[in-house]
Amino acid sequence: RSGGVAGPTAARERRTRVRMATNIYVGNLPWSTTNEELTALFEQYGQVSRAQVVMDRETGRSRGFGFVEMPNEAEAQAAIAALNNSPMNGRPLTV
Repeated sequence: RSGGVAGPTAARERRTRVRMATNIYVGNLPWSTTNEELTALFEQYGQVSRAQVVMDRETGRSRGFGFVEMPNEAEAQAAIAALNNSPMNGRPLTV
């Protein structure tokens, strides 16, 4: 088929090539940890799309865990390897 018309197969191939960001669980965070601190911690290893400390709705306090989203798989794996069990304010992180 010619003329540059893309069929359903071409559209499906484009969708499958879209790379998903790696979403990383980070547990045992100190209660005082902010989104900005979590971002800075992971930015040492690459680009961070988003970092969020999960907060309790009723009390407004941290629940002690969060998530970091990194678009590059290799950078995400480097961050996980380096930060798992590393201390943050005296607490070993679970990454």
